[in-house]
Amino acid sequence: MRLLFLTPQLPYPPQKGTALRNWGLIQGLAERHDVSLLSFHEPGRSLDLAPRLTAVCERVVTVPRPERSRYERLWDILSTRKPDMALRLASQAFDRALRDWLTEKSFDVIQIEGIELAPYLDAVQDAHQDALVVFDDHNCEYLLQQRTFLTDLYSPMLWPGAAYSFVQWQRLRRYEADICQRADKVLAVSKADAEALRKLLPDLDVTVVPNGIDTKAYEPASAEVDAPSSDDTLVFTGTMDFRPNVDAVLWFAKDVLPLIQADVPNVRFLVVGQRPHRRLNPLRRHPAITLTGWVEDVRPYFAEATVYVAPLRMGGGTRLKLLEAMAMGKAIVATSLGAEGYPVQDGRELILADTPTSFAEGVVSLLRDKDRRADLAQTARVFVEEQYDWHAIVPRVEKVYQG
Repeated sequence: MRLLFLTPQLPYPPQKGTALRNWGLIQGLAERHDVSLLSFHEPGRSLDLAPRLTAVCERVVTVPRPERSRYERLWDILSTRKPDMALRLASQAFDRALRDWLTEKSFDVIQIEGIELAPYLDAVQDAHQDALVVFDDHNCEYLLQQRTFLTDLYSPMLWPGAAYSFVQWQRLRRYEADICQRADKVLAVSKADAEALRKLLPDLDVTVVPNGIDTKAYEPASAEVDAPSSDDTLVFTGTMDFRPNVDAVLWFAKDVLPLIQADVPNVRFLVVGQRPHRRLNPLRRHPAITLTGWVEDVRPYFAEATVYVAPLRMGGGTRLKLLEAMAMGKAIVATSLGAEGYPVQDGRELILADTPTSFAEGVVSLLRDKDRRADLAQTARVFVEEQYDWHAIVPRVEKVYQG
């Protein structure tokens, strides 16, 4: 088959959730199909495509990622009824490149990776190609904004953000439903997301294709060193201007970490991820917390973790960071929402905790018990190998293509 992927950023190197999913699908599908890619590159950065990407894809075309100022975003919110995500990657250059490409060549499948690329469905349908149009909904976006609104509502300081999320929640309900109706096939990353989409469209044909991981690229350390208490390290990873990640870190630092320090005074907390939001700036003065900013490779930080934490209280979809941690053989403490979408059991693959006290108790118990950490890590690694390696997931996508 001839496949065309539309992605919000170059999927290689795969350094965050969206790129990890895009790369896993593209690399796996390219083993049996001709895959082409139209994507964005960051303005001002060298357009030096990774040899690995060009070796896998038949053709790669990119255009500069559009930039919107805060004032332009505010104007768009006030002057249109479209959700912010429908305007985030609006680009005449991308639209023109796509239309030109579809005039030159026909495809069997055109896959739209994420709701930010959904506006280009118009160009795809205008081309009148006999191609299967697949919309890969990385998150049930209206649900994410609904949860964000309900979380921020309890903090008066966050009411401006809550108001934004309320408006986006309502707009995304209409927009997401429209895109799902217009696509030939819809993919969701979890059963929970699929059910949320069916609340919008009860008869929607949606297929669950979970996030996956290259387990060979995330090998656990051969042995865990029993570090002294002063080196007990907690790690969280993620894009750090993403609101659910910002909220998770702030909640953990304010409400959970002090409870842990009461039992483990020398514990360290590493927050690993690009573009730390200004709301995180006060944490830079905390002696136990380190904000790394962008790192070239997150795997050494996973390896350094004594316990990986996922204290998420808002969001949707599934968290690829959990798959990374499990594949790296790490003991994990997560909220129920943080582990949503994965068929895990509390105490088997990880520990689930939703209150500051229970979360802190879970972390402390693991810091003190090396054998328990090892048991959880081994079970989690097997869980990922058997169910979430890309070699197990890509055939599900091919089945969707075949009808």
